[in-house]
Amino acid sequence: MLYLSLIIMLIFSYFFYYYGKKRALSLRFNENRNLSALPDYYGYYVVLIILIPALLIWFFLLLFKSNFQEMFVLSPVLFPDIASWNESKLGLIMNKITNLSSIVNLADIDLTRGDKSLLKMASDSELIAAKNLANFDRMYGWANIALFIILPITFGFIATKTISEKLKVQPAVERTVSTIIKICSYIAILITLGIFLSLVFEAINFFRYVNFTDFFFSTSWNPNRAFVVNASEGFDQEALKEAFGFIPLLTGTLLIATIAMTIAIPLGLLTAIYLAEYASPRMRDIAKPIIEILAGIPTVVYGFFAALSLAPFIKRVGETIGLEVSAESALAAGLAMGVMIIPFVSSLSDDVIKAVPQSLREGSLALGATKSETIKKVVLPAALAGIMGSFLLAISRAIGETMIVVMAASLRANLTFNPLEPATTITTQIVTALIGDVEFDNPKTLVAFALGLTLFLMTLTLNVAAILIVKKYREKYD
Repeated sequence: MLYLSLIIMLIFSYFFYYYGKKRALSLRFNENRNLSALPDYYGYYVVLIILIPALLIWFFLLLFKSNFQEMFVLSPVLFPDIASWNESKLGLIMNKITNLSSIVNLADIDLTRGDKSLLKMASDSELIAAKNLANFDRMYGWANIALFIILPITFGFIATKTISEKLKVQPAVERTVSTIIKICSYIAILITLGIFLSLVFEAINFFRYVNFTDFFFSTSWNPNRAFVVNASEGFDQEALKEAFGFIPLLTGTLLIATIAMTIAIPLGLLTAIYLAEYASPRMRDIAKPIIEILAGIPTVVYGFFAALSLAPFIKRVGETIGLEVSAESALAAGLAMGVMIIPFVSSLSDDVIKAVPQSLREGSLALGATKSETIKKVVLPAALAGIMGSFLLAISRAIGETMIVVMAASLRANLTFNPLEPATTITTQIVTALIGDVEFDNPKTLVAFALGLTLFLMTLTLNVAAILIVKKYREKYD
């Protein structure tokens, strides 16, 4: 119900926007007072007065809801030994109580009669706590709804009553909105920084087990070797040297991504040029939605297509011409991935090309250039920044794809540049490292963060390179 209260708050804000605007119009026309801003600004002023404190309270309640639940449910009366519980046990018991409260109508259970046939694994204390949790959630939800009905109404009427001709709302609204935008940008930066630092710290823990040079320059990838342990000295360092070699993953990632981009970039860009410059409006209206349907197909479908149709087809063709082709190959994964990425390139590039002012095309044609020369010399240079953005999006999508690689290219880390052989990627091994029952402080798990950090730096390098290319070759028109 916390999200329902948010919707109610937004509805009241919408209502008071028009109420504040109406109040400003009333001052202008009925009382003949000169306002300091347009009526819309007074509506925005009322909305900000409502939303800022209400959203802060809503976020506070959302953030600390679990703490309130624990305080209400986990009482020493029901659990006398709760003071000795560690954080792990506390979370485990709370999860169990939460599950009990959600799957059973505890109001119908007669705890005095021992009616617990559906909950044989639960103790009486846990059942009582689950019933208390269900009651708490119900009261908490209704209290939130009531609160977020009262708050908007109270703040809305107060803000509306303060509207007058002396109120300088425009600078106040613009400063507030500017501050909110800055705060949002700072939050985005902090989140990115937090992600980066979490990768860095865990990667440092990994490199305590595995030497930096052994990781980045070794050609052997076999994480199972990380389980070879000396009872007296911990992990076998010689085994670890041969367990985590980054080179096979890098070559596999680059090989599959290169195949995908060889398909996606030319076809996507040429499709975008055709739709933007040559296709009739009717053809464009038919073709563009059909192409964009490809973007809505789940990656697992592409994986099935690559594994069940494309890979056997490539194998048969290869055998026909005398080539040895593996049942799982980088070529099959790359081709399927390339088809999947085409809409990312074509759709964004098409929009960017269409955004180039028509006057540039007309000026070029007036000077005697042909249509193709205009596209090559004027339109594409003007749209270069957006086109490079579509390429980067496509490359990032190709590097980050996992499901197609798992289903069509295998999990084997082979140091090969042959597209007809199995290969794997960095993201696939990240997923593999994080599944299973391995301890978190095991190198087999920590390697996921080292790979994630490396992938982050790779994509950052690509973005910087793209910015430099755009700055050098982009044509600017005033």
